Amino acid sequence: MKNKKIITIFIILLIIIAVGGYFIIKYVKEKYQNNDIQEYTPEEEITDEQMRQTIVSLYFLDSQTNELTPEARMIDIKDIMKQPYEKLINLLIEGPKNERLSKVIPEGTKLLGVNLEGNTLTINFSSEFLNYDNNAPSVKANLVNSIVNTMTELTEINNVKFLIDGNENEEFKDSYVRNSQNS
Repeated sequence: MKNKKIITIFIILLIIIAVGGYFIIKYVKEKYQNNDIQEYTPEEEITDEQMRQTIVSLYFLDSQTNELTPEARMIDIKDIMKQPYEKLINLLIEGPKNERLSKVIPEGTKLLGVNLEGNTLTINFSSEFLNYDNNAPSVKANLVNSIVNTMTELTEINNVKFLIDGNENEEFKDSYVRNSQNS
């Protein structure tokens, strides 16, 4: 009798443990499965137009520090794919969007053409390019470095040469490389 009672209690405990264990395992499993799979919902969808945008760095003069400072600009990839050099130089000619920055290319300057030969970009400007303040050496340096630093952001360009109305000019006869102090 005693043995039957002990066996019955043992079987009941075993059933309770098995059933309880089943529900505990089921609960834990559901809890972790729900946490593992969480759908990510972006704050906003990326439009086709946003996918076509890229950031370029254009160098302008900071009016407070009097040093060249990059201005990041979002532009359409289509604009830069066809004529990247012309597009960047024309953005420099147009000037900065930031009010604290000022353009260094003289007013009225026009881009007449560009030519990439090896890793040297030759830029042909109109004669208005020479209308900078010749008495301040930093003005010429900022003019050159604004263009050179902007153009050498492109990996294929290491040097920049300038032509004025299609001819070499005594003031800009050198081939210029990036000025690391202003980059």
